[in-house]
Amino acid sequence: MNTPASKIVLITGASSGIGEATARRLAADGHHVVLGARRVDRLAVLVSELRAAGGRAEHQELDVTRLDSVRAFADGAYERHGRIDVLVNNAGVMPLSTLDAGRVDEWNQMIDVNLRGTLHGIAAVLPLMRSRGAGHVVNVGSTAAYRVDPTAAVYCATKYAVRALSEGLRQENRDIRVTVVSPGYTRSELLEHGGDPQVRAAVRAASDSLAIPAAAVADAIGYAVAQPGDVDVNELVVRPTALG
Repeated sequence: MNTPASKIVLITGASSGIGEATARRLAADGHHVVLGARRVDRLAVLVSELRAAGGRAEHQELDVTRLDSVRAFADGAYERHGRIDVLVNNAGVMPLSTLDAGRVDEWNQMIDVNLRGTLHGIAAVLPLMRSRGAGHVVNVGSTAAYRVDPTAAVYCATKYAVRALSEGLRQENRDIRVTVVSPGYTRSELLEHGGDPQVRAAVRAASDSLAIPAAAVADAIGYAVAQPGDVDVNELVVRPTALG
């Protein structure tokens, strides 16, 4: 049985990086985590580890670029547990390149995953949360939502949009909490897929010397989730101290 302090928490992009670390943190805090990602083999291993440690966890295949997939993810959790307390919109991609490289497919991928995926998550859980008069949406943004760097224009644009969506969602609701957590350099797989190879190498070198562990971002999410219902932590920016 779920204790009163225990929450049903949905996490997208949970197969690695910040999503995986958040699953570990929130399960350790006593919450029931429902994990979604495309790589179900990794999810299955993670769920087994969490259960072996005494946590409560389950997983489902999820493609955030497809609204039907996100709705099935949310509706399935709602049918099994009777409520959704928290959604952590975490899934993201970051193939970096200059605009003149014209890597349009990668631009569209960032729009589809980072922005449209966040919107799909909101669309799937908002009616369920509003019907209960309670809920919490945590959107994982980036320090790229506060400044624009060369090679990251499209990525920054998607994260600026996530920040704007979070603020709009907050203003539209009085009974649903909204948090945007914006990490700086973080150890994850974001740099392993796509983008200009030279840019990727340069950013990886910086990340190797500066990056904070994904667990640090998970701790920030855990802090926001743990606040009482009348406290809404709206924005958390988590940067490496060495970045200055």
